[in-house]
Amino acid sequence: MSANFEYRNSFTQRSCLVLDTGILFLFFILPLVACPLWGQAGQKKHLDPSDYHLWGQTHLDRISPDENWASYTMTYENGNDTLFVQNMTNNKIYSFPRGENSVFTKNSFFICQMAAEISVLNLKTASQETIRSVKRFEYCNETGNLIVLIQTADKKNNLKIWSLATGTVKEIQNVTDFSLSPSGRQLVYAVSSKDQLTVNLIDLKNYQPPKTIVSNNKNHYISFTWQSKGEAFAFLSQPDQGIITSLFYYTLKEKKLYEFNTETRSDFPDQNAIVYDPYYKIRISDDLRNVFFAIKKQAATSSTSEKSIVEIWNTNDQWIYPYNVRMGNFANSLKIALWHPHSDLFTPVSTAEIPKIMLTGNLQNAVLFNPKDYEPQFRDSGPSDFYIMNLMTFEKKVFLKKQFRHSRSPLPSPTGKFITYFKEENWWVYDVLLQTHTNLTAKIGVKFKSKNRTLVPESTCGSPGWSVNDKEILIYDEFDIWAVAPDGNNFRRLTRGRESKIIFRIAEFPGRLGLNKIYDGIKAEVYDLKDSLMLRAEGADGKTGYFKWKTASGAEPIVYGDFYVDELTYAEKKGKLFFRQQKYDVPPQLMFAAGKGKIIPFYKSNPQHQKYFWGYSELFDYQNSKKQNLKGVLLYPANYDPAKKYPMIVKIYELQSQELHLYSNPTWQNESGFNPTLFTSEGYFVLLPDIVYEKENPGISATDCAISATQKMLDSGKINPGQIGLMGHSWGGYETSFIVSQTNLFSAAVPSGAITDLNSFYFTVGQSSGKPDMWRFEDEEWNMGKTPFEAPQSYARNSPLVQAEKVTIPLLLWTGKDDKQVDTHQSKEYYLALRRLGKKSVMLLYPNEGHVIIDPSAQKDITVRILQWFDYFLKNEKTSQWITDSMM
Repeated sequence: MSANFEYRNSFTQRSCLVLDTGILFLFFILPLVACPLWGQAGQKKHLDPSDYHLWGQTHLDRISPDENWASYTMTYENGNDTLFVQNMTNNKIYSFPRGENSVFTKNSFFICQMAAEISVLNLKTASQETIRSVKRFEYCNETGNLIVLIQTADKKNNLKIWSLATGTVKEIQNVTDFSLSPSGRQLVYAVSSKDQLTVNLIDLKNYQPPKTIVSNNKNHYISFTWQSKGEAFAFLSQPDQGIITSLFYYTLKEKKLYEFNTETRSDFPDQNAIVYDPYYKIRISDDLRNVFFAIKKQAATSSTSEKSIVEIWNTNDQWIYPYNVRMGNFANSLKIALWHPHSDLFTPVSTAEIPKIMLTGNLQNAVLFNPKDYEPQFRDSGPSDFYIMNLMTFEKKVFLKKQFRHSRSPLPSPTGKFITYFKEENWWVYDVLLQTHTNLTAKIGVKFKSKNRTLVPESTCGSPGWSVNDKEILIYDEFDIWAVAPDGNNFRRLTRGRESKIIFRIAEFPGRLGLNKIYDGIKAEVYDLKDSLMLRAEGADGKTGYFKWKTASGAEPIVYGDFYVDELTYAEKKGKLFFRQQKYDVPPQLMFAAGKGKIIPFYKSNPQHQKYFWGYSELFDYQNSKKQNLKGVLLYPANYDPAKKYPMIVKIYELQSQELHLYSNPTWQNESGFNPTLFTSEGYFVLLPDIVYEKENPGISATDCAISATQKMLDSGKINPGQIGLMGHSWGGYETSFIVSQTNLFSAAVPSGAITDLNSFYFTVGQSSGKPDMWRFEDEEWNMGKTPFEAPQSYARNSPLVQAEKVTIPLLLWTGKDDKQVDTHQSKEYYLALRRLGKKSVMLLYPNEGHVIIDPSAQKDITVRILQWFDYFLKNEKTSQWITDSMM
């Protein structure tokens, strides 16, 4: 796709807002085949810092149920953020400054919030209404009602129920909280009026006078929670500034209210209270028998307890003192309790002895464990014994001994029949009813571990979830997706990625943020394999895309090519599939696939891009001295001239080839001071090599890879040998500070947030975690596998501080003074070593900044200084006095 096409296309889109889809498609395609010289009349210019503010970020938001409209955002560093709504047929666009929390309704309305206002746009008539003083709102798709909580001038809250179809509005005064049922048909709300506080229920479909569920004159009602099918709800009762005294439970079919009152029960633990916690919410089982809620031991008063004036650190403690304070005070931590309303039985499920809890999919069993079981140990996390508790009989027993926990292992199945876990290089399943363990993957004959986590040599590829009714578990290997029956006898490979070196993974659900958690576990996803699966694909050649998988046809591409795509978004019927696409030299654009390979762009961000010279990216292969085949990315200078040789910046970390197609906005606001576009616009090549590590030799192997990749670029004849700089942050800072002691290939370097002394860092307590950093040296990051006592030579030969005497080039060190990820003393130690050795270096310390720079003015400062540093030593531009002073 030519630069000329991009510029002209952007202009055409903005000018022709009423073209039909067919004509619009021709406008997008014709410049490719008929007008290759469009836009060349306009002279391009070099990127100037005064223009950086023109760039923004675009993201897909939502798709209308009829798939005719899409919403998306443009955000800028100056805060001029806008939510747009665009018609896919005629390109009609509406804008909402600082719009968020958007909703498309099935009857052609678009709703979004702007601070304390919500805007309601009729997409058919273009009429628009604004509701002010909004605290929050919800929309009921089944009834077409918009429910809005509004604060009045006298600071009271009124609830308005607005029918978008008829325009009628019903108002309820003095509402303190409300909640819609999962279907949206039922509305429960609390009212505080004079001396009366009530909970009421309304059926929004067959609107009748509200039913009062409970009423009192002193306690507020909070934390409304529905059962997943909307057949029951629960809520809490709390006096003003007091502890929660009651849990209420109401079933719609029985029309019956149950109360759990802590003040009248003899079985409720002493000195405990019910608590509200957003991460440990009330849960109701589908069979309506189990209600889970959080309780916590109340802090002792000052009259009964004395604060210790000393910290006591014992070498035989399971966890060291600060980590135990942060994570391990299980006696006083929040617990999950269970109440059977119909029988009125109650029991704490998690306890101080076994404090962590996961629930099976049907909420009929609990999986319990204690992360301290096998402490002290010196990895990131240790193994545990896992118990299963029958939540009808409250009996529990161990079903897994000394099992390591991964993000999705152990993982209860959606129906609660099975619990899967990864052990001994295989996936296993525990049958809850039969109480048997089965190895699921031993017969398949492929590995289910690979390199898939940053700075971890190898880990499990994972399991995204199960098919309907727990018929098959879905499992990833390095490339493919497998479906395996829970008895282990039947399995099938759903994709064919291994043959083409394409990694297939199930695409994230649109709008899903983070993992779907239930207490200390993850809720397994359910996939209907009779329907289609949306797959994310990444090729070894740098290509990315999305595929649609069906049982009959397998995985077929929706979009796949030499670019980067993400943010797959779609409506329920999946007729049109929307996504974002970009390349290093093509700003992100929003597109949709309309079937049969027809891809239609509908929004292009940053059209000003075409006015400026820009670099481009190239994927390359190289070998290190071990003859390992590796990849890297080379970014070309803007307005590249093949007849010239250029300076180059080598930026290192670990695997970076996946950044081949990432577009980078020009900006001073960079958390680590690195922005590839700024370097390429200033006439630098930028090299991003992939690096692999040899056990017990992280520094040596990083040096090998960095030198091999750099030498390949030198052999190409594009690079000036005396003008190569090296930089890296955090782990990349460690690599940089070590590599400069092993080679004279580089002329200047910037190691930042760096670990420089392996021995002292091994014995450092992480300020953010409270945990000893020695876990990083076992089988992660440094991958030493041994202690400094067992392998002193390995630690010495890979430690930048030990090798500091060999440094011959000027170094710019920087760190945040409040860095809790990598102790600031690591940079200070290296600085002092260089100072004592008489080496030329500068250290920058940024007050009130952590591992990365957050303050925009500090971000600009470090970005500018890094550019000046390399300009000074690689381009011989001796204009920065602060550097000249340091070199005297």
